Amino acid sequence: MIAAAPARAQHMPPPPKLSTAQPERPTVSTHAGTVTAGWFELESGVELDHGTQPEHNTLGVFAAKLGLAENMQLSLLANVVGPSDAAGGFGDVTMALKIRLLDGDPVLGDFAVLPAIKFPTGSDARGSGTNTTDGTLTLISSRDVFGLDMDANVAYTYRGGSGVHAPRDGWLYAVSVAGDLPHGMGWTAEIFGLPGTSGAQGAPPTMALLGGPTFTLREWLVFDCGGILPFMGQQPRAFYAGLTYNMGRLWGEREKEVVR
Repeated sequence: MIAAAPARAQHMPPPPKLSTAQPERPTVSTHAGTVTAGWFELESGVELDHGTQPEHNTLGVFAAKLGLAENMQLSLLANVVGPSDAAGGFGDVTMALKIRLLDGDPVLGDFAVLPAIKFPTGSDARGSGTNTTDGTLTLISSRDVFGLDMDANVAYTYRGGSGVHAPRDGWLYAVSVAGDLPHGMGWTAEIFGLPGTSGAQGAPPTMALLGGPTFTLREWLVFDCGGILPFMGQQPRAFYAGLTYNMGRLWGEREKEVVR
């Protein structure tokens, strides 16, 4: 979720060395904005889960985002899983391409599609992966509602394999809102959920509330933290924290400095 004003809403070119960070974390949903073409951004975070069973899980998430064009962003995501009842280790890797199709549409607002593919680089035996290759398509709508940033996502995932390690398909929905506070602070809140699934690894519907503060430490560096509180299904309670760091331009001419 955007903690600072995104580049698409500033109506001015970025500074000569660093562009405004555009966090997609900490929310489950993502926004329709894309990293400026030629610019590179990193996100990292940690989540500590306490499930309905005694075990505790630790999840480290890392995402690299590269602006390919004015309306296109390439992302590479990886994670490290540390369940207490298994060995854990390096998890599955996901590659995604966000394409913004509309800006300021009266119905959809800023609208983007996000196709992604997840590779089975983790290990089901070690508790760090599902041993399935997954294809996901996410539809994203972002808009301003009464001065707040609102993002709505609907995603469908199809998984390869026999359905023994994970359900063959599944849906996810998420709606988040965020606002600004004084002194570079902000807040974000989200409701997200998954409908019930069937098969050997089927599960009942899940719904949870996510929320917490955000801190814009620099224009190019944003910190977030907060918690997840479930109120339906098997989603664990969790605490999260993370950083988004815009590392600067990799190619293209630098913009002339803007007097702010």
